[in-house]
Amino acid sequence: MTSSVTIDGASNFRALPFVKRGSLFRSDHLGALNGDDARQIQALGIRRVLDFRGIDERMSAACVLPDVTVHSLAIEPTIVQVLHGLMAAGHRITPAEVVAHMQDTYRGFVRLTTHRFAELFAHLLESNEPTVFHCTAGKDRTGFAAALILRSLGVPQEEVMRDYLRTNDLLKMPDPSRFGLTPEVAGVLWRVQPEFLGAAFEAADEDYGGLDAYLREGLGLGPTERSRMVELYSAL
Repeated sequence: MTSSVTIDGASNFRALPFVKRGSLFRSDHLGALNGDDARQIQALGIRRVLDFRGIDERMSAACVLPDVTVHSLAIEPTIVQVLHGLMAAGHRITPAEVVAHMQDTYRGFVRLTTHRFAELFAHLLESNEPTVFHCTAGKDRTGFAAALILRSLGVPQEEVMRDYLRTNDLLKMPDPSRFGLTPEVAGVLWRVQPEFLGAAFEAADEDYGGLDAYLREGLGLGPTERSRMVELYSAL
């Protein structure tokens, strides 16, 4: 129930599984597309772009996809700044520490930026016009958003995790030396692990009492909204 197209400038671009064909796509950023990439994405009928990137990220790699409406749902990145701060202080970062910081990042999605994911659903509930949502790498902010969408549609958690982990097969990892990172640390930072997404859902359990309550109270998805999401998007 998954499909993808080959987009050279956005290797993590793919259709969201278990949704109506051609309705929802997830991706890394759309600032490095070539002409063929843009034509392929345009051929999918995409007209709405939901961008989770922060201010500097958007300015440094603005969307080059023509004839679309871009909505900013800005979530400023924190993990790279944290790691650079540690390195500047002379600390030698271990892969285990990166895992811990990534888990903190995902808890922050629930505890600090739930309003942005609520905005995502507000857009999706307006219409099911073909849409792509993305961040920079399409793995963390985008990965949590994809997981929430799929869970709101009743997709089993194991299938949600399978889609989440596909990033490890698709995303092209940049040269770690560009960021002053060791290959071992970069290998954690530029990939995804079940423990990352699990930390976000654990935060939802702890703070809201469960996923259904988080969807309802945090994201504004009551029974009516859940039914509309299923009507608009579900291919189950």
